[in-house]
Order: sequence, then C-alpha cells, then structure tokens
Amino acid sequence: MKKAVNEVTVVFWITLAITIAMSIWGTVAPKIFERYSGNLMNFISVHFGWYYLLVVTLFLVFCIYLTFSRFGKIRLGKPKERPEFSYMSWFAMLFSAGMGIGLVFYGVASPVSHYMKTPPIAEPGSVEAIGDAMRITFFHYGVHAWAIYAIIALILAYFTFRLGRPFLVSSTLEPLFGKSMKGGWGKVVDVIAVFATVIGVATTLGFGATQINGGLTYLFGVKSEFWVQLLIIVIVTVLFMISTYSGLGKGIKYLSNTNMFLAAALFVATLILGPTMYILNTFTNSAGTYILSLPVEGLRIAPNDESERQWIMDWTVFFWAWWIAWAPFVGIFIARISRGRTIREFLSGVILVPTVVCLLWFAAFGSSGIHVQKSGADIASLPDEQMLYGMFDNLPLGMILSLLGILLISTFFITSADSATFVLGMQTTDGSLSPSTVVKFTWGIAQSLIAAVLLYTGGLQALQNVLISAAFPFSIILILMCLSFYKALRKDKVH
Repeated sequence: MKKAVNEVTVVFWITLAITIAMSIWGTVAPKIFERYSGNLMNFISVHFGWYYLLVVTLFLVFCIYLTFSRFGKIRLGKPKERPEFSYMSWFAMLFSAGMGIGLVFYGVASPVSHYMKTPPIAEPGSVEAIGDAMRITFFHYGVHAWAIYAIIALILAYFTFRLGRPFLVSSTLEPLFGKSMKGGWGKVVDVIAVFATVIGVATTLGFGATQINGGLTYLFGVKSEFWVQLLIIVIVTVLFMISTYSGLGKGIKYLSNTNMFLAAALFVATLILGPTMYILNTFTNSAGTYILSLPVEGLRIAPNDESERQWIMDWTVFFWAWWIAWAPFVGIFIARISRGRTIREFLSGVILVPTVVCLLWFAAFGSSGIHVQKSGADIASLPDEQMLYGMFDNLPLGMILSLLGILLISTFFITSADSATFVLGMQTTDGSLSPSTVVKFTWGIAQSLIAAVLLYTGGLQALQNVLISAAFPFSIILILMCLSFYKALRKDKVH
C-alpha cells in the first residue's frame, strides 16, 4: 500500500479530486448539473461543430500520409524488436478496447433510428432513408473513428518505445515545448488527458449498464430504472477488478479473446438466422456508397439548412467527440500492446482491419433490424437499448441470441473498464508500464462512480453532454501532438 501511494503523481491526486468533486455535485444537485452540462454541450456543438469535422478529417489525412510516406518503415521500438503479441491477440485487444459496447448498443439502434426516426436527409421510412441509414452508420464507425485512435496510439508508442520517453501524453509534446512539459504545463496536459479518459470510459459504461438493463426489461420484465443500472455497475465493477488483479497478459488478453469469440458467434448466428441475402446485398451496396461519399460526408455541415445541421450536431459531432474522448484511453492501450510494429504495419492494422469488421457488424445487425422493421415489427418504437433484443425476438432462437447479447455486452463492459484502469494507472504513476493494483482499483471505482452519477443526473442525455464537453480540450492537445510527432519524425529520419 505504501509503495502504491509513493508511486502516484500529482496528476493522480488532481484528477481524482476533480472526479470526486464532479460526482458530489451530480449527486447533491443533479438538476443543476444536468443544466450546466447541457448548456456547455450546446455551446460547443453550435460554435465548434465545424471544428470537429475539420480536425477529424485532418487526422485521417495525416494517417494516410504516414502510411505511404518514407516514415512508414520506422519501427515502434528498437530496430530489431518484434511484436509482443500475435496478430490475433493484438486485433482482439484493440478491437475490444476500441469499439466493444458501442457496437452492440448501436448495432441495431443507429441504422433503425436513421431509417424510421432520424434520417439525415430522406423521408422517414422511405427506401432512400434505408440507404442513408446504412451509409451514415458506416461513416460514424469507419476510418475516421479509427484514425483518431490510431494517431494518438502511434505517437505514444513512438515516443515511448523508440525514443524512451515516459508513457505520458505530455512527453509527446517535448519537441514543441521543451522542458516546460516536465513541469506545471506538462501536468496540465496529463490531467486533461486523464479526465477525458475517465469521462469517455464512464460514458460507455453508462451505455453498457442501460443496455444490459434494457435486455433484462425486454426479456424478463425487470424495471428499467437507475437502481437496477447501479446494481449492474456494482456487479461489473467487482468482476473487472478481479480481471484487473491478474494483469495485462492474462485478464485483459483472455477477456479480449473471449469477446472476439462471442462477437463472432453472435455475428455468424445473425447472418445465418437473419435475412442472409439482404444482409450481403446491403453490405456491398452500402460499402460502395460509403467509400464514394467519404470526402463530402467528412466535411458536411449544412450551413443553409438548420434541421440538417442540427442532425449533424446530434449525431456526427457527438460520435467524433465520443471517439476523441475515448482517444487517450484507447490510444494509450493500443500503444502499450503495439511495441515492435512498423508505422505502416501499425496504421494498416489499426485503421483498416477494425473498420472492415465494424462495417460487417453493422451490415448484419443493422440490415436485420431494418428488415424486421419493414416486415411489420415496430422495433423503432422501442428505446435504443432494447432495439437489439426486439430484432432478436423476430429471428429463430431469439431468446438464445438475446442472452448471448447480454453476455457479450457484459464481457465488453468488463474489458473496457479493465483496460481503462490499466491506462489510467499508467498515466497517473509517471508513465509506469506496470501500475500497482491499488492505483488501478482506485480508478476502477472512480470511473464506475462517475458512470453511476451521470445516469442518476440525466440518463443517456447527461452522458452525451459531458462527453462532448470533455472531448473539446483534448482535441487541441491531439493537434499539438501531431505537430510534435512530425517534427520528431523528421529528426529521426535524418539521424
């Protein structure tokens, strides 16, 4: 215990204090907390929606440039180092950390909502709305999202494993700002990164708790309310702490491989038991329209159409903020497991492979949901967290699929929280690659507490409000990291 206390830094205490203060505020004055977080989110969405679209597009362009540039052969480590994990374990861990709960939560909800309730352009329920629904869902989970994760992971892996710097966000800015990153300004940067991580993970844990509750409500009539979701969070917190205790090479690795197995089983079952030909045809058509629309969709802000611009704020800007808020956590974790790979190998693996998997996933679940809706079952009227189970209810073996879905959400829940405690531990112990169990346990409890508070203060809307607000300051740090990284790369190549 004494060793654990001695190894933590001022970043740990400051961020933990902010987290506790925010939890107390949300518990004591939930209405005021919801109002202020909503006002801040609206201000950022209205005045900086264009900024989110531009900056995420630039991250993607930068990744493409690095992949095909002369820097692509640089290894994330010493020249003769080789990867620590196999391709299968590597993909499983980065995928579980990066998209887990979001894929299951929005797998049916996003496409069906865009088809029946919130289409970006076309009339609700029209044939055109189906095409828009699948294209825009592919867009929100495609290369833009993974480019955000990839760029921060790449930069951290480069500075840590090749240049030998501490595993901290502030260390990556030293080429731009020099020794000031080892003082107070560096601590500010790390506090912002840690706080964004806490909020991003807490938001996702909140989504996971609501969807597990939604499944229990749909299948067994369990009430959908805060106290049930709190109990779910408590149970999952205990489970991921058990996994945390076993460490990176055992707990997270085994859970990630389990996630991939369960996800593959659920995907194959949906593909076979669902409208197979419709799924395959929809995937092919939607992949084509997604690729063709990438340049336009990535920068679409609709300045002359108020309703369309509001849709972009509610969906695209929210998703970009979500990925940016998750970027410190996912990026740091991906960097930790990617030592020894070349920049070209890293970017190709982190962006292309998960993108293809995401597109296949949404083709299977989204197309099945839309097909069920077209066939007369009104799953669009269900809450978002219940749409998955409503779709399964209209397929053969629906109960088994629903139970498998709840199990998958639970394992993704545990893996995401487990990975986050590991990353938060590293960031608050001066970049230690093996943070103590006490530190990881502390962050495990803190992120679960924030998730519970956000659900208590306003449910899913409160989660979204805080998420978009927390992502904004870190996006600026991410831009500076790119500039610093490029400066270091040029020096590395010349040397």
